[in-house]
Amino acid sequence: MSQAIQNIATAAASDKGAATDTAMGQAIKAAAPRKPAKGRAKPDAKAAPASTPAQQPAKRPAPEQRGPITMADAVALCPHQGLANNLARTFALESVDMLHVRTTTDQGIRDQAAALTDTLNERALAMHLQRICGAFVGSAYGAGKFYSDKVTQARDLTAKIANDDRDEDREGVSGFDSRATRARQFAGEMGIQAATLLAAAEGALDAYEHLTGEAWKPYDTRRPDNTRTVSRRSAVEEMDAFKK
Repeated sequence: MSQAIQNIATAAASDKGAATDTAMGQAIKAAAPRKPAKGRAKPDAKAAPASTPAQQPAKRPAPEQRGPITMADAVALCPHQGLANNLARTFALESVDMLHVRTTTDQGIRDQAAALTDTLNERALAMHLQRICGAFVGSAYGAGKFYSDKVTQARDLTAKIANDDRDEDREGVSGFDSRATRARQFAGEMGIQAATLLAAAEGALDAYEHLTGEAWKPYDTRRPDNTRTVSRRSAVEEMDAFKK
């Protein structure tokens, strides 16, 4: 009886050891690094990611080229003599004698040209006078545009006061009213300045015509548009014929 029990215990211990060896072997086998299969390339851990094609920067449309500033552009923005007189009277400003400014500028440029004739030929003098006139016209145009913007601002502020239904626009009892008053006064002052510079530009053009024998024209720095096809240019020219 005791021999049988001993045999059973020995067998059980043997089975347990076998089971233990099997479990441990499986764990060791699982922990061991796997060898790559034959025929397969070993992956490179430091391989660089696939390169993506470089994005091309978006092409921006070419800026529209503005034409040269003409005397007509300045005249359209600046006050004439009658309006300048009205501004001076309304806002108690010093009046401007546009004819006097025009003739004085004309004579001044003639005197300057006379001092240059000894060293400048006719072509060089004409180019010099052309640039001077361009500066006078550009100055008058800039002053006229600034004056027009200030008139629009003063008109908007005054319109807000006149509208009784928009109390939210008021800045107290007299604050908003004084702001609109200052805007109108400033616009009037800018109108006098624009009228003065317009008269000076007119005098410069008078001198240019007297000295060169030709009417002044602004220098056009725009490059011709070669992107348009012949058929498109032809269509534009044909449509322009209806405007004449």
